[in-house]
Amino acid sequence: MNYIKAFFITFLLLLPIAVNASEVKEYKLKNGLKVLIIEEHKAPVATFQVWYRAGSIDEPTGKSGISHLLEHMMFKGTSRYGPSVLSKIIQKNGGTDNAYTTKDYTVYFELFSSDRITLAIDLEADRMQNLTLEPKEVLSERNVVMEERRLRYEDDPQNSLFEEVVAAAFKVHHYRRPVIGWMSDLKSIVREDLYAYYKTCYSPNNAVIVIVGDVNGNEMIEKIRNFFEEIPSDSSIMHLISTEPEQKGEKRVILKKEAELPYILVAYHTPSFPHEDSYALDVLNLILAGGKSSRLYRSLVYEKKIALSASADYSGFSKDPYLFFFSATASPGRDVKEVEASLYLEIERLKQGPPSEREVQKGKNQIESSFIMGQDSIYVQAMKYGTFEMLRDWRLMDRYLEGIRKVTAEDVARVARKYLTEDNRTAGILMPTKSQNQQ
Repeated sequence: MNYIKAFFITFLLLLPIAVNASEVKEYKLKNGLKVLIIEEHKAPVATFQVWYRAGSIDEPTGKSGISHLLEHMMFKGTSRYGPSVLSKIIQKNGGTDNAYTTKDYTVYFELFSSDRITLAIDLEADRMQNLTLEPKEVLSERNVVMEERRLRYEDDPQNSLFEEVVAAAFKVHHYRRPVIGWMSDLKSIVREDLYAYYKTCYSPNNAVIVIVGDVNGNEMIEKIRNFFEEIPSDSSIMHLISTEPEQKGEKRVILKKEAELPYILVAYHTPSFPHEDSYALDVLNLILAGGKSSRLYRSLVYEKKIALSASADYSGFSKDPYLFFFSATASPGRDVKEVEASLYLEIERLKQGPPSEREVQKGKNQIESSFIMGQDSIYVQAMKYGTFEMLRDWRLMDRYLEGIRKVTAEDVARVARKYLTEDNRTAGILMPTKSQNQQ
């Protein structure tokens, strides 16, 4: 599903086995900044990550996309370092850096040889408090983001449908906003908006530093104190708490757009981790769409040949309840209504009879083995700690595998009956139109 952030798929596939809590050194500075340090001495490398609780759900009304635009501006210079200087310093010292924005948070990270990792402390402390946000740079980068939106969403029919379905599915919650922002909102963002958002949300008491690698924890925390502890906090930070009302009837979205083939996207409201049902929903996802041997692909693509693709996506790693997606692209000459009916038929079959023990165990094995795959990646380890800390608390990660191992076949059927209902779904259909050249 190309409209789902690749990060979440990669994250689930690469999560390493949880490290014993005693190996995590946790600190809290007097200004509220939390620091997690995990010493990993297998190789002379380290990653430094700063996680801000500032995602699309935290944005002011009418300013959707401001979190993502601010992410871009964080590379455009401070009072000490001019535009792009930060990245050049990192590259000159053999490191790499990047950032990404999600619904719930924004992350900045560096990867260095361990003898250079302290450079990240200086650079990140500087841009936490000294961003210049030059008006010309703001205007230029705003245009870059607007063009990114055109290419990734407005010119991509399936991604356009994804935006429409999510916006229709959520009536109240800010998850209805796209992370990249609505075009009209992006056009309205000015330097003053960015500066106010930056000074409020990029405060030490709204951030977490995660360090994993070949470092000395005691030495690192002293250097962090020297650079970060005197940065003032903003006590006015208030995170919006909104609860999406229960959906009590199917919603349908029809999008007519230039495209090659009809496409369907269906979304159901589901809880997120650590809700007790999230584990069974994870296993359900793999049973229905965990590769070419899964139920959806085997039925719609291989046997009936009515779809070119069929998939599902459930990512329980959201701060608030989100959505379970199903999608399929109709084969040439096939009616998308037939594809939709077959998709629902597979869901109903799972509701009526629990999956086999073999299917359940296969799904659980896939999830558990994926934890092991990323065990040697310090970057992915840091992502894991940061993500769970953003959700609630990094210690919750130990509960994830425990919950997966307890899932039974009846649990899978039960959550399918509970959440994959007609009244709880939003169905979107992409109806291809002819291009102007064909008319």
